[in-house]
Amino acid sequence: MVNDLPRFAAVGAGRMGRGIAIAFAYAGHRISLVDLRQRSDEAWQKLRSEARAEIEGSLSGLAQLGVIDAAQVAAIAARVEFMNAADAPAALGAAELLFEGVPETLDAKREAFEWLNRHCRDDAIITSTTSSILVTQLAALVHKPERFLNMHWLNPAYVIPVVELSCHVGTDPAVLARTKAIMEGIGKLPVVCGATPGYIVPRLQALVMNEAARMIEEGAATAEEIDKATRYGLGLRFAALGVVEFIDFGGCDILHHASREMSASIDRARYTAPAIVDRMVDEGRLGLKSGSGFYDYEGRDVDAYRRDVLSRTLGMLRHAGLWQPPAAETQP
Repeated sequence: MVNDLPRFAAVGAGRMGRGIAIAFAYAGHRISLVDLRQRSDEAWQKLRSEARAEIEGSLSGLAQLGVIDAAQVAAIAARVEFMNAADAPAALGAAELLFEGVPETLDAKREAFEWLNRHCRDDAIITSTTSSILVTQLAALVHKPERFLNMHWLNPAYVIPVVELSCHVGTDPAVLARTKAIMEGIGKLPVVCGATPGYIVPRLQALVMNEAARMIEEGAATAEEIDKATRYGLGLRFAALGVVEFIDFGGCDILHHASREMSASIDRARYTAPAIVDRMVDEGRLGLKSGSGFYDYEGRDVDAYRRDVLSRTLGMLRHAGLWQPPAAETQP
């Protein structure tokens, strides 16, 4: 019976679908992992065995790290229910929130949404986990597009808390609010962006990764030195402060001047500051030190905020095992 089927469904039994299934199962929910492809019995059994083995293996990895008890692995894995094409209509019809995760081609997406349009409830929320196709391109494929948005998960999907929600102009605000609430209920941290290529995280990290590869190509530093610098310098700082918060904390004028110097000495196209930075400097909106920047600090206890930032940074240092107590004696 439909009422006995899970409330959630991951459509596409590949790596992303399996990761999403683990995330919901870990949070105590049953979820359908749905394969829409017509397969022979032998091929379906092989896929299901591979998916089950990967899910159990991922959970066993968490157990080995002490995150969960080994005795919990089987119970959590059992919350994932595998559905082939024959079972898909019932699973899709029962779900209130679905995650489309088929291969990244419009033909594959179109075929998947034809299934969802035929079998999903009209009040079900439909999301796509696409990393490369805009929500505006896919909304046209969805019946009742007001209940549709993109949801980009960061791998491993069952570990990284952030999920990026990308809406089109027709996405119902109530649908967005309901989606956020469900995701927060399983321990995720939803962030919202517009219909923009690369969402937030991939767009930022692509610049960093390309620049790291370019530095190796130029002989500026080795891979090992770059990784040390990013793990314990760049990464540690941005784990304690958000990127935009970091601009305000140091001062927008610092970014302005650094960009001017590097655009002249390295590459103008890559390092010229955007107009918003120049405009904020001209207006004296430098961040924390001027009382406003990307954020407004009026009425805020700045000293308490600075202590909080220091506390976050020290917490990351301790986590990395890099914090040292002061020396007991003066060194010769």
